[in-house]
Amino acid sequence: MARTGINQRAIEKQMRELARGYEKAARKHPIRVPIRTETSAEGGSVAGRPGTEHHPVLSRLLLWLDEQARQHPSLYVDVTRFVEEHHLHGEDPAVLAFELEQNDLVKVARSFGGTPDVHLTDAGRAAIHRLKKLKKDRSARLRYTMNTYLKWLFDTAGTQESVNPSLFLGTTAAYFAGTAISGDEMREALAHLTDLDLVARPTTAPEVVITAEGARCALAGGNVQDYVNQPRSGAVYNNYMPNAKGVIMGDQHNFTQNNTDGVDPTLFAQLAGYVGQVSSTLGMSEADRVELEGVAEDLHEEATSASPAPGRLRQLASQLRDTLLQAGTTIAATMGVQMAEQALATL
Repeated sequence: MARTGINQRAIEKQMRELARGYEKAARKHPIRVPIRTETSAEGGSVAGRPGTEHHPVLSRLLLWLDEQARQHPSLYVDVTRFVEEHHLHGEDPAVLAFELEQNDLVKVARSFGGTPDVHLTDAGRAAIHRLKKLKKDRSARLRYTMNTYLKWLFDTAGTQESVNPSLFLGTTAAYFAGTAISGDEMREALAHLTDLDLVARPTTAPEVVITAEGARCALAGGNVQDYVNQPRSGAVYNNYMPNAKGVIMGDQHNFTQNNTDGVDPTLFAQLAGYVGQVSSTLGMSEADRVELEGVAEDLHEEATSASPAPGRLRQLASQLRDTLLQAGTTIAATMGVQMAEQALATL
């Protein structure tokens, strides 16, 4: 009886022929995979997904790898050391290494069960060069701080609680282009956010709270400049405006304001005019009265401007309200407080 079996040599020969065929076809028709790039702040192009140079942890890791490469140019470096040195206990070293590898910034040495050891590529060294230039870009740092601080405030406290703003500086997000955000930079960003009515300072200063407008900005993606610059289809108000003394002077009697920002400043102008009328009856010292009238004039100027800023209106009206509360419980002061509350309620 004839025995039947598998011709192993024939199978191996056929497999070699198939492999040669695939190699020939691959050389003739290579597979091309599109790589998405982004333009950096310096006009260069960064391979891979956008945001690596603005990522607070990955950018720090790149600068750290640059320091290690200067000391040991030819060696692979364990990313675990970076995580431990910077106390980033919530970060996975392997994931950080793979993130950089996906953007062609490092090569990863793969060994079964080994540590995530990496070595900078030419693209990684170019990215580090851009980082060192980007970290000196003041406007870019301010934009990043405003966006990141607003997101942090929304995630931390929502719209229910006030938070000490200095706590932001202790988070991993408080880094731009690999360098820490300073206290001065945070305060400047906070001033801009307050002026834009995205955050506010309650009576428990120095704490801050996110406003309803700030929450909407965070939910829309958190890019402050895009949010405040978007076209708004607000109502159009044609307002008669008394001046800060409560009377019409000169040719102001025909003053009309066409406001398309959706903010009706009428009540704020009326508040300024009322305070100008009653300031001399509040029993205040001369210095306090002059200061009060100065705030009222500033409020009138803002309310009658071409595009009143909600944050500025809120700040000045709140200042008038607080001063009137301190002035006592006279009918004039109480009525002023009520007018201020009514005006603030429109924002």
